[in-house]
Amino acid sequence: MPNAIYDHGLEKNPANYAPLSPLGFLERSGTVFPTLPAVIHGELHRSWGEVYARCRQLADALARRGLGRGDTVAVMLPNTPEMIEAHFGIPMAGCVLNAINTRLDAASIAFMLEHGEAKLFIVDREFEAVARQALALLANPPPVIDVLDSQYDGAGEPFGETDYEALLTTGDPGFAWQPPGDEWDAIALNYTSGTTGNPKGVVYSHRGAYTNAVANVLVWAMPHHPVYLWTLPMFHCNGWCFPWTVAAMAGVNVCLRRLDAKTILDAIRMHRVTHYCGAPIVQSMLVNAAPELKAGIAHRVHAMVAAAAPPASMIEGMDRMGFDLTHVYGLTEVYGPATVCAKQPDWAALDVGERAMKNGRQGVRYTLEEAVAVLDPDTMQPVPWDGQTIGEVMFRGNIAMRGYLKNEKATAEAFKGGWFHSGDLAVVHPDGYLRIKDRSKDIIISGGENISSIEVEDVLYRHPAVLAAAVVAQPDAKWGEVPCAFVELREDAQVTAEELLAHCRRHLAGFKLPKAIVFGPLRKTSTGKIQKFVLRQQAKSAAAIDV
Repeated sequence: MPNAIYDHGLEKNPANYAPLSPLGFLERSGTVFPTLPAVIHGELHRSWGEVYARCRQLADALARRGLGRGDTVAVMLPNTPEMIEAHFGIPMAGCVLNAINTRLDAASIAFMLEHGEAKLFIVDREFEAVARQALALLANPPPVIDVLDSQYDGAGEPFGETDYEALLTTGDPGFAWQPPGDEWDAIALNYTSGTTGNPKGVVYSHRGAYTNAVANVLVWAMPHHPVYLWTLPMFHCNGWCFPWTVAAMAGVNVCLRRLDAKTILDAIRMHRVTHYCGAPIVQSMLVNAAPELKAGIAHRVHAMVAAAAPPASMIEGMDRMGFDLTHVYGLTEVYGPATVCAKQPDWAALDVGERAMKNGRQGVRYTLEEAVAVLDPDTMQPVPWDGQTIGEVMFRGNIAMRGYLKNEKATAEAFKGGWFHSGDLAVVHPDGYLRIKDRSKDIIISGGENISSIEVEDVLYRHPAVLAAAVVAQPDAKWGEVPCAFVELREDAQVTAEELLAHCRRHLAGFKLPKAIVFGPLRKTSTGKIQKFVLRQQAKSAAAIDV
């Protein structure tokens, strides 16, 4: 018998269906609000109409070079206007944006360029030295476009085949770009620290980026035309999707090349910044800034914080400054934040200590995420909402990666049982809010940067004096948590902590270096496996997460 709805030719067609993509946000703001401010960078001001034209120029310039669907364009840029343009111009050409962490060492950068098969590398001149080192490690390095930012005060020399502005002149500002034919097409490639071996390439889709960009608006109740300050690096999960969020709301991107308390607070005061995101270290920097630096900020500012839970002192300090703090949680694999500690109206009446306990939780799912749950990873059943029983945080829905590039095994493991497995261990409180208690993955999150403890251990093992090594998280007032290395030396071997750190410095980016080295025999199982849980207890690892 015919179905009244589905058997009468009511199919999707170009009039009622279009693939979801955040690129349309730029087109709308560029045509509806062409004269409104879009980017501020020192003395540089650009409108949404100008930014839209420049992004089309970039897209056309890439297309004229023969780049198109699925081709990776890597960028190594600070929070500058060029980085914002990359988030639109590169995918408008059908290409995939790979924003590389500017704090990485040459070997890591080289791996990402090769693994991601970058067809072009756009690099700020500040990073010329490390970029050259990375390219020298490759048998077939990609062509380089260098960027000379107006705010860069260094002495970097041109080292690309051309510079960014010259590249743009080869493109048409009226380029008739096309949205993706499939919303499942890749828009970005981001690398996350692997717990074993090399970093894993996390592939984002246009659909996922669109979804999380809109979800940011909803969970933060962002108004039209917000003024957003770039304190969060755009290479972190594409700035938690906020380049696309700000475009959706025709807001203002206030770019900052460098971060310090004075620069941030001056920008907030001068431009009447309404929103910014950052790791706890950014919030602490502002709370502890000298009173004279905070003077004159009389408007309400909304701050979003991730990583370690905000302590009572931070919440109280933010309150005094007139800053409203929202706590979120997520991972690279879920486009940045995917849960929020949604504030209940009655929390406002609580004292600061009680509010800190409430706000310190990782919370509930983002509005457009289908589901977040704490499950027993063996049975895949939900843990009771008792605030005591520990399970693994898992996600399901549109705000989840496509998968890991060229790594089917890791992708299958991550999505086992129809959920994305975060590797974070948590409890669920009776009101349904989750709280992280520990990590099952060997990842340390220091100042918002992911550090693989196994990577640090591997470097320590390369020293001839080291018999055994284990690295765990240690609480740190400034960075949230830092690597702490426990080292057992070979018989009759002698080496100082300073010598081991010098050895690590030759092989690791600075932020990955152990901040403490503890010598002594390591407790092992009967099969010789180091008992890391004992070391975590000794280093008080959980205190870095559960504050």
